[in-house]
Amino acid sequence: MPGPANIQSYSADRVDPQAVVEANTTISALPLCPEIRLRLLKEDAPLRQTATAGLFADAGPRPYWAFCWASGQALARYLLDHPHAVRGRRILDFGSGSGIAAIAAAKAGAASVTALEVDPLARTAIALNARLNRIAITISDSNLPDVASQAWDVLVAGDVCYLAQNYQCLRRLADEGREVLLADPGRPGLEPGRLEELARFALRTIPELEDPDLKEAAVYRFRGPG
Repeated sequence: MPGPANIQSYSADRVDPQAVVEANTTISALPLCPEIRLRLLKEDAPLRQTATAGLFADAGPRPYWAFCWASGQALARYLLDHPHAVRGRRILDFGSGSGIAAIAAAKAGAASVTALEVDPLARTAIALNARLNRIAITISDSNLPDVASQAWDVLVAGDVCYLAQNYQCLRRLADEGREVLLADPGRPGLEPGRLEELARFALRTIPELEDPDLKEAAVYRFRGPG
């Protein structure tokens, strides 16, 4: 049986997900969001080989949860600075990754927060990060098409429009009168007429990947139809 840090042969029924996360991460501060700390990929992690050589490959696990991406930080900063957007409301964080937006929503006073994430390692990382930040959130493996019938007030999502169907689902929810906040680094396919820009930030992915330059990420509110 492989050791817990051997991500190349990771299988949820063969290793302890918490051991994988803890073996490959270190507790990190976030310059844009000093209120939040996350377990992120450490320099000497076995997982770093996958992250640098095969993070975006077609095969094998993808440790997106081990990074704090620019859009996630931007969304978290917006929620922390504008708590009225979530205070007393039921929040869904779709494609939660490290859980940063869910954690920010909870810190901003949301009545409840549910992090939606299909990756079992990411769900483990979210649980550890929530505990680290002393907040309570619910973690679910529900996917975006499942949320229309669920009880929530605001859906937040950071950098999920690399899949066109995610954008289409978010737009349909807005068409139905649901409130959707989206953070995005400027991917093609967004419709400026359907999005109200709320904030824009220059920041880096943590830990840095090959390109250390500052990136821009904007936070938008979906406009309804018409």
